[in-house]
Amino acid sequence: MTRQRERIRHHVAANPGVHFNELARELDLATGQVQHHLKTLRRADDVVAEPLYGRTHYYTPEYDAAERGAIAVLRRETARDVLLHLIDEGPGPPGTVADDLGIARSTLEWHLDHLIEQDLVEKRRDDRDRVTLGLSRPEATARALREVEPTLPERLVDRFTRLVDGLVSEE
Repeated sequence: MTRQRERIRHHVAANPGVHFNELARELDLATGQVQHHLKTLRRADDVVAEPLYGRTHYYTPEYDAAERGAIAVLRRETARDVLLHLIDEGPGPPGTVADDLGIARSTLEWHLDHLIEQDLVEKRRDDRDRVTLGLSRPEATARALREVEPTLPERLVDRFTRLVDGLVSEE
């Protein structure tokens, strides 16, 4: 295996769910070079590609589809914050979760759609049709949270969204 290919494989192993642009940026490699090596690594089954939520995320083969999906979602800081809030505070209504996190309800719903799709969060309705958010699979969620920390660019995008939410809600 070439030195660059080994660097890419090692980076994917150390950063499960890393996406293409992040990989090229963090390793300071040309995109064409990264494409070539990823293609070779995928053919050899050393790396798995998972297109989710507008990005292709890369993993080593030991992650199953459910783990890959959970990790992809949790690479977004706001989604992580939602889960951490539910872990710390327990189940709660969406409005309270959004207020506690300082995000717009629409931003919460966008992240909830993905968290629900990956079976990390569920919406429960009571007999009066009020919604409560709760963890679907606490053990799997804890494992996924340990696997990934959002990168600086991912954090900046989430924080920019929160800033815009704050400006829009003030009007």
